[in-house]
Amino acid sequence: MNFKPQEFAQSGINFSLFVANTVLNGVERLAVLNLAAARSAVEASISNLNILLGAKDLPSLIELQKSIATPSLEKGVEYSRNVIAIATEAKDKIAKEVETHVADTKAKVSGFVEKALESAPAGSEVAVAAVKSAMQSANEAMGNLNKVAKQAAEVTEASVAAATEATIKAASAAAPKAGKKAA
Repeated sequence: MNFKPQEFAQSGINFSLFVANTVLNGVERLAVLNLAAARSAVEASISNLNILLGAKDLPSLIELQKSIATPSLEKGVEYSRNVIAIATEAKDKIAKEVETHVADTKAKVSGFVEKALESAPAGSEVAVAAVKSAMQSANEAMGNLNKVAKQAAEVTEASVAAATEATIKAASAAAPKAGKKAA
């Protein structure tokens, strides 16, 4: 495998373009989601205001508030899930491309180093062995770092999902209690 600096540079440019396009795609999707959420919030606010204006007394006002609170909460949770899905999809695409790019770069560099070490002068066996050992250690460290990063991402995603579910349950349980206290 011949080392070609132009290929290295082009590979880096292509990788940068991929990351930029992936991020911009995610930002575009978030902008569309935010616009839809804002439009929905305005429409829901007007509708809810009209519903509340129809209340004849305090108990009916409280019941109406409870009836409109749950759909609003559900919309908020759905919005959060969509944001998380967009971010996760972008992260996964970039992570996959990083793995591919790192593996390709590692193979090219290893080939270049092997070729260079083959041309090493006689008596440099110790230095050659040290270079090979250093490369192997670096590869192992990179593999371990990738494992830790993946585990951290999985734990974070699980924590966000658990927090979202806990919020839904807590809010659902609190709404009926709040209605009873006000009545």
